[in-house]
Amino acid sequence: MSQRDDEFSHLKTRDICGCGVPHGPGEHHHDHAVQQQQADGSPKGGLKRTPLHALHVELGAKMVEFAGYDMPVQFPLGVMKEHLHTREKAGLFDVSHMGQVVLRSRSADVAQALERLTPANVSGLAEGRQRYALLTNDAGGIEDDFMVANYGDHLFLVVNAARKAEDIARLRAGLEPDVTVKELEGRGLLALQGPAAESVLAELAPGVAEMKFMDVGTYEMEGAEVWVSRSGYTGEDGYEISVPAEAAETLARRLLAHDAVEPIGLGARDSLRLEAGLCLYGHDIDEGTSPVEAALSWAVSKLRRADGARAGGFPGDERILRELAEAAPRMRVGLRPEGRAPMREGVELYAAEDGGQPVGRITSGGFGPTIGGPIAMGYVPAAMTAPGTTLWGDLRGKRRPVMVERLPFTSPGFKR
Repeated sequence: MSQRDDEFSHLKTRDICGCGVPHGPGEHHHDHAVQQQQADGSPKGGLKRTPLHALHVELGAKMVEFAGYDMPVQFPLGVMKEHLHTREKAGLFDVSHMGQVVLRSRSADVAQALERLTPANVSGLAEGRQRYALLTNDAGGIEDDFMVANYGDHLFLVVNAARKAEDIARLRAGLEPDVTVKELEGRGLLALQGPAAESVLAELAPGVAEMKFMDVGTYEMEGAEVWVSRSGYTGEDGYEISVPAEAAETLARRLLAHDAVEPIGLGARDSLRLEAGLCLYGHDIDEGTSPVEAALSWAVSKLRRADGARAGGFPGDERILRELAEAAPRMRVGLRPEGRAPMREGVELYAAEDGGQPVGRITSGGFGPTIGGPIAMGYVPAAMTAPGTTLWGDLRGKRRPVMVERLPFTSPGFKR
């Protein structure tokens, strides 16, 4: 094994859990069991399939359970090459397991109604635009993060796969009957990410080249009406494409036929988002984490803050507005472990090389292929968040230095 291969040995199949997150043995725990595919390609355990499942099997994907779906964690290219290919050209991701939801008015303004559940400025979202938003709870924690797009006569939401059922129940409880909440179960969702994404997709719909970051629009591709947003989860330029389920495989094959495009699995999706400093729900953010702690204060609209025109009025506003004014006791930061050994989720952080109690914890970590070294994110006391601060991570009983670093680790490639 070469030195370079050894650096990425943690990304090989044996170290990839059913959650799709690469990690080392004994460093990451779940209540669910990994569900592998049977010899004929069919999933065990009654897992759901996306519209691209047969294509994944045909392409030789390694399939694992994720959020109740049989999903590709890597393809024959391998996680490291999939990651680097996306950074250099374009990668195609199947994210059809995500929840797609349409909100329409029955007797109330949909945007104003949704603001009862989120600190985002939904009313100010222009038609043809999309925004990152948070569902908060009464304790000021994050129930989920999601994308909301304004299509004129309705709002279109994309919510996380693992929180889909809870999010839809929460939306219905908080919005109906004034607003209709409809889950779209007959659509796939593709993500084309990377610097070549624009030129590739523009061959099918030239208008997408004029879109800016967070624009949305409706186009025809391969005979189907698709909803496109210029966004993604990799830190690269790219698009997410909602497509009717029956047309998803045809569109995917057309995109994969391009020399610049490779299929990409959950393993590389995780390392790409980590380099981009993006949160993974249930790891970096959860129902106990506030937007301020998570360094997501920018997702709390200025209009919804204490001195704003529509101050408060969302779940947990007392805690969130207080932390915005006074600071949170801990914060999410970027971390760079010294050496080549990655520090993964669960590693405890200390203020000194010896003695003392843990002061923080790593929530996501791994090897950054683009960075060429280990990277991580985690929570540390507010007084220890300055870039350059040295902390110590407990790695298999031995403390190793970890330096606080600004996020993201890679420069965003978004088209502004």
